[in-house]
Amino acid sequence: MFDRKFREGIIKALLMLASLITILTTFGILFSILFESIAFFKVQSIFYFIFGSEWFPEGDRFGALPLFAGTFYITAIAMLIALPVGLSSAIYMSEYANKTTRESVKPMLEILAGIPTVVYGFFAAITVAPAIVEFFEIFGFNVSFQNALAPGIVMGIMIIPIISSLSDDVISSVPKHVRHGSLALGMTKAETIKFVVLPSALPGIISATLLGISRALGETMIVVMAAGLQANLTWDPLETMTTVTVRIVDAMTGDQEFSSPETLSAFALGLVLFVVTLSINIVSVYTIRKFHKKYKISNL
Repeated sequence: MFDRKFREGIIKALLMLASLITILTTFGILFSILFESIAFFKVQSIFYFIFGSEWFPEGDRFGALPLFAGTFYITAIAMLIALPVGLSSAIYMSEYANKTTRESVKPMLEILAGIPTVVYGFFAAITVAPAIVEFFEIFGFNVSFQNALAPGIVMGIMIIPIISSLSDDVISSVPKHVRHGSLALGMTKAETIKFVVLPSALPGIISATLLGISRALGETMIVVMAAGLQANLTWDPLETMTTVTVRIVDAMTGDQEFSSPETLSAFALGLVLFVVTLSINIVSVYTIRKFHKKYKISNL
């Protein structure tokens, strides 16, 4: 029989190995796109790639600003829909709904998370986009069937169950004595939720929001089917635009050579998107830790 310290050492080593595999996987992903990106930047200015406003691979012009602008623009539209609806539904299910209603509504919301994105793409292209065109034509606007608003709305609907389910779990995990203490001090239920429950659950809500943003940044099919492939730098959500992931797929599935600038541009786009996503995660972790520290101090 192995002694207790030996068994604990084995378990600790296995846990460290699992953590190491995760870290090595992250570095593996980074290095898989880094060297091809360096090869691309040898033939294309990195400054023009990041800040250039024209994406025209046939003319060797790789200004990725319209792609990243389209990515963040469509993501912002999606989050404007997903965050208030998802958070409101989470508050309702955790604070107001009875057990029967919660057991009925939550599985129905989570069904949305299991629908394939290509189905959402059909919904955006066949139902939402024509409805947007018909609605704005009433006011005299000339709207393209391929526009940024349609995929943004549908993407927001797709992200709702992610934010709703995770936020519901973290709100429900707030100890009941915290709520009872607030109510005992004379706060109403709404005030308790606003000033006590939500601040206590904010780190988890931020994590759920971050997961939704990451999901939106990486979405491809909905954008392809509803927004098109044209790189367009505009503030008008009724015009066509595309995203980084769409252009990556288009560059990698073409018939050009692997060493061609257009193919290598896909790795450069992936590298910048990786850095952007990593930056968002770092800022989010810093914000969560800062809030934890503040909340801990306020409870002393």
